[in-house]
Amino acid sequence: MPEELTQACGGHSSPVRRPAMVPYITQWSGEEVAPRPKMVMRRGRIAFADERPYDRDSRGVLWARTPCQPGKGRPQFGLVHPLRQRNAVERLLCQVCGGPADRDADGVLWLLTDEPTDEPTEEPGTPADAGSEDVVTEHPPLCLPCARIAVTACPRLRRDFTAVRVRALEQAGVRGALYRPAAPRPVPVDAVSVAFDDPVVDWVRAGKLLLRLTEFRPVSLDTAVPATGT
Repeated sequence: MPEELTQACGGHSSPVRRPAMVPYITQWSGEEVAPRPKMVMRRGRIAFADERPYDRDSRGVLWARTPCQPGKGRPQFGLVHPLRQRNAVERLLCQVCGGPADRDADGVLWLLTDEPTDEPTEEPGTPADAGSEDVVTEHPPLCLPCARIAVTACPRLRRDFTAVRVRALEQAGVRGALYRPAAPRPVPVDAVSVAFDDPVVDWVRAGKLLLRLTEFRPVSLDTAVPATGT
């Protein structure tokens, strides 16, 4: 993997120099928010005191405001940049290099694990239906070269993974900080996963977009063929 990669933040690209294996969605120390925007209650939901149009998505969900400066400082491997994660999920970009995810006639390439998923339900925090065959994930897809590197470089994937081709999916909700009304300002109370049609979403500051994978089949990374034209 080349050291110089093109990073996209909200659809705008800028080349940055960085270590070879820092995923596109990883947050950097130079992107830390200080101070955080002041939270207020406005029109029956949480809001930033100095809210701007791009602080909310097309559904009206409030998103964490984080500077987008990939390559500045040190990579924070335990943290995911909200805007780049959302951008990768919405546009089906590879979570490692930021380019188009691998796609062929069987669908888009994903790596799944047996770790618990955060199923958005009518009651945040309620476990998913044990009989459901769908998979809810916060992880974007991958291109084939990055997938092959990731399964050897990522400790979680080294333990266990399943490669799948996804043919049908939908945006399921968001994961973020849940707030409750309080004086003088709303206060955070929990980290939750919430569906878009749940009224609780008005009290969540989103940090990750969730996808529901509804039609997929396992494949082998050893025999998979890169999709042409990607």
